[in-house]
Amino acid sequence: MGVTDPAGPVMDRDEVDRALARLGQEHEAIETSLLALQDHAGRRLLEGAELTGVTKERWQAAEARITLLWTYFDAYTDALRGAREIRARRRWSSREDLAELTGLLRGTCVALAGPGDGRLSESFSLAELVDRMNELYATSLDLVVAADAVWSALPARIDLLAAELQRTRQLAHSVGVRPGEHPAGDDLERITRTLTRLRADVVSDPLAFWVPAEGSSAPGGGRPDTTVYDREARALEDVRREIDAVLTVRQDAEARLIRLRDVLSRADRTLAEARTARGEVLAKIAATEVPVVSGPPTVLQEQLATAAEYRRQGQWHRLSPLLESLERKADEELLRAREQLTAVTAPLAVRAELRGRLDAYKAKVARHGLAEDPFLVERYDAARRMLWSAPCDLRVAGQAVLRYQRAAAELLDGAPEDRRGDQS
Repeated sequence: MGVTDPAGPVMDRDEVDRALARLGQEHEAIETSLLALQDHAGRRLLEGAELTGVTKERWQAAEARITLLWTYFDAYTDALRGAREIRARRRWSSREDLAELTGLLRGTCVALAGPGDGRLSESFSLAELVDRMNELYATSLDLVVAADAVWSALPARIDLLAAELQRTRQLAHSVGVRPGEHPAGDDLERITRTLTRLRADVVSDPLAFWVPAEGSSAPGGGRPDTTVYDREARALEDVRREIDAVLTVRQDAEARLIRLRDVLSRADRTLAEARTARGEVLAKIAATEVPVVSGPPTVLQEQLATAAEYRRQGQWHRLSPLLESLERKADEELLRAREQLTAVTAPLAVRAELRGRLDAYKAKVARHGLAEDPFLVERYDAARRMLWSAPCDLRVAGQAVLRYQRAAAELLDGAPEDRRGDQS
């Protein structure tokens, strides 16, 4: 260990043997990795594909790195073989052999031609050569794995989506959803063009669809970029729902048209009843403002006839939105008709309430034996004449009923016990 050279202290036999064993293991591991890279499916695809864009540019650089990697490996193999041959000269290596081995195993003993950047040659130690090979291998493998991951994930998914798109196009055509005639038909055409272009781009430039993982140093750390695919998948799902709605219309169009006719008919009858009630209110109730009743909705009837024509012609894509609009408007029309009837008949409801209240107090008075009281009879008859005469002044009649109630309450509060006892 006292003798030294530029590589440092001369190694003894045990150190040489351990170093050779370690370098041999590294050589075997590197060779296995290089052969695996050589046989990698992604690498074979890259070599055989017509690449474009960023993938073409990066793969050209990667091919140069892989070629350089094999050059380094061959030099490493030669250097290791030379060291083994020196060690194998004799069982107990001489000091001269150990000094030479120290220079091979630790010194910058491997000279290689320059990489083309103007340098004629480069010198490496075996350890430096291993580090350089590991670096070249990692960057090359990262590219190969990324491209293979995109090719493994996206084209197959795009093909499945394209098949679903074709089925959807056929179904859309069967229900009249065609380009230029329905927005969903235009969407199907756009999705078709986008998927065709996307697949071609993914096949020729897979690395354009790769998102590296942040902070990851492992080869192939990342994921395929499915943004465009996901967007078109969602768009196709929206179109499919639209076509399902059209299919649903085709299946239950007749039942929905029947319901619409029924709702509009009920609205018409309700309005007719409101007009009749308005005439009755004007004749029977005095000094009352009665709202005017509107006529039947002719526009809805015309739209209903149009919907029936769409159904007859099988124009389901046009019938679907029209039916939805008509159903909403018909329900609103029926509600409006009922509100008009309620508003028109409100005076009659007030009169009925007053009549009921008058009779209820008369029955209560009778239960207490006061039905023949002259004062109550007079008040009752006055209120009854007003409520059962036409036209009826509700304000005056209401006051008459209130006077009867008060008179009845005063008598009931002052009635003797023997007149209220068991009869109450």
